[in-house]
Amino acid sequence: MTDIKRFDARMKDRNAVFKEIASVCSAKAGEPMAPHTSFRVGGPADIFAEPENTEQLSAVLAIVKREGIPFVTIGNGTNLLVRDEGYRGAVIKIAKGFSASSIKGLTVKAGAGMTLAALARRAAEASIGGFEELSGIPGTVGGAVRMNAGAYGVSVSDLLKSVTYLLDGQVITKDAAFAELSYRHSIFCEMKDAVILEAVFEGKEIRKKEDIIAACEGYNERRRSSQPLEYFSAGSTFKRPKEGYASKLIDECGLKGFKVGGAEVSEKHAGFVINKGEATAEDILAVMEKVRETVLEKKGILLEPEVVIL
Repeated sequence: MTDIKRFDARMKDRNAVFKEIASVCSAKAGEPMAPHTSFRVGGPADIFAEPENTEQLSAVLAIVKREGIPFVTIGNGTNLLVRDEGYRGAVIKIAKGFSASSIKGLTVKAGAGMTLAALARRAAEASIGGFEELSGIPGTVGGAVRMNAGAYGVSVSDLLKSVTYLLDGQVITKDAAFAELSYRHSIFCEMKDAVILEAVFEGKEIRKKEDIIAACEGYNERRRSSQPLEYFSAGSTFKRPKEGYASKLIDECGLKGFKVGGAEVSEKHAGFVINKGEATAEDILAVMEKVRETVLEKKGILLEPEVVIL
């Protein structure tokens, strides 16, 4: 076990805290974050915990809150950029243990750790339409609800019925209106201590399974043909501004192919900053800053990152 040396000096026994968390669930000290993000960059988290159920999650949260340790929860890390120096605190991954699902009629209940791709497949197998446009989004249900993920004109807000979350040891279920879903935002962006556990969605209609699967594949083919999926990235790097599309603005500013180190504005889709294999987080941040500065200077529009920077 690696000694933990970077916690707040107020902690009396850093390793004792790690041992306590490790007694609750799978945990690592000094875990590099690069393998846990789609950008494949990022330094170590002081503690990396992977609870398998709500009880373990609640116990871990109780420990970090008691000790005043900063924490963040992640899913697949597909919309996350972790800085090279890593994260001073605990990263809690919501994954396989939270990926159960069930179906009743048009209603699909999915755990926060389930991927949107798996959710769409589950719905398709049950002949439930409405999830096709979301089928290629690589994130998890929890992250998708938190950021109101969307694609091809359909967002989580179009399908969400209710959300269940953990807050201060209490499991709470609220209807979709509580989440205050808007463009790439929800109330959970402000409720930092709340951890989404599961969500209930309502499909649009019953259709032939083969037609739904074909529609999913159609959207996925559109992604493959238009997006640089062969490189590491976090998807669309910037939010869509009111004045148009970020990719169009970036392209018009002549920034396709602009690079710093191993990071580059994709030649295939200007809305993507990609890691061509050897990028650091600082390289990616430098490219993002150059894009923002140039678009502001030439277009008078300040682009807002869609990627969460940790």
